[in-house]
Amino acid sequence: MLKKFDENRQDLKPYGLTCELWQPKLMERPDRHNEIEINYLPEGSLTYLIHDQKFKIKKGRMIVFWALFPHQIVDFSEDAPYHVITIPFSTLLSWNLPKQFLDMLFRGELKATTYKPSNPVLANQIFERWADELNRDTEVLKEICSLEIEAYLKRFAYRTMNATSSIEKVEPLPINLVEKIAVYIAKNFNSPIKVVDVAKAVELHPDYANVIFKKAFGYTISDYLLEQRLLYAKRKLSITQDSITSIAYESGFNSISRFNATFRKFSGMTPRDFRKELSI
Repeated sequence: MLKKFDENRQDLKPYGLTCELWQPKLMERPDRHNEIEINYLPEGSLTYLIHDQKFKIKKGRMIVFWALFPHQIVDFSEDAPYHVITIPFSTLLSWNLPKQFLDMLFRGELKATTYKPSNPVLANQIFERWADELNRDTEVLKEICSLEIEAYLKRFAYRTMNATSSIEKVEPLPINLVEKIAVYIAKNFNSPIKVVDVAKAVELHPDYANVIFKKAFGYTISDYLLEQRLLYAKRKLSITQDSITSIAYESGFNSISRFNATFRKFSGMTPRDFRKELSI
């Protein structure tokens, strides 16, 4: 049975380790879940709005992205089913993927995480087998699929990275704590929270929370929090006609002057100019 996005689905609700065939549809709102998502299109194309970027996935191509970023299908060609794999965040970090690849995922570098399989027929067969076996109530088959998906993603990672890059693996980290921090920020970035609030929510000292978070993502908690607010603001500027003042406060900034200054610092333009540029 083909899956379709449920508009009433709870925000940040996990899918788990899955491989399923989805029917494309225009999404009235973005989806978010703390998993890595892989899409493969045997036919047609999909256009996503992922945080503030529009990205078109063409026939025969595959994309990997961190689904904690809001992602929304805003266009598609042909009513052709496509494959979707979801991988829990904690599972991904346990796979020892190259750090450079994870950094690209966590920064949302979409072009760096696309790939065209050399044998589309074989790719289809592999995805169909995983879909069948993961839907069976057999732990052995699920474990085998997990190992195969891990190997497949590692090949993907090595092929999409710069060939001259050295392979640096992620240091072992308290995965559950890092995951809790990322999810807490995703749920609360547009509230007036600070690093101390994030640390308190996961029962850690702020300094230690910052250390483990930066090791995993390359950001301090405060920088990541600021980035999520700006990405949300850019998204609202892109798809709504809401006033800049209302967007500033809705994004978690406590003043319009702070919002304008931060937006200009990190984007090189004012929010008003950003919106004008989109309409050109």
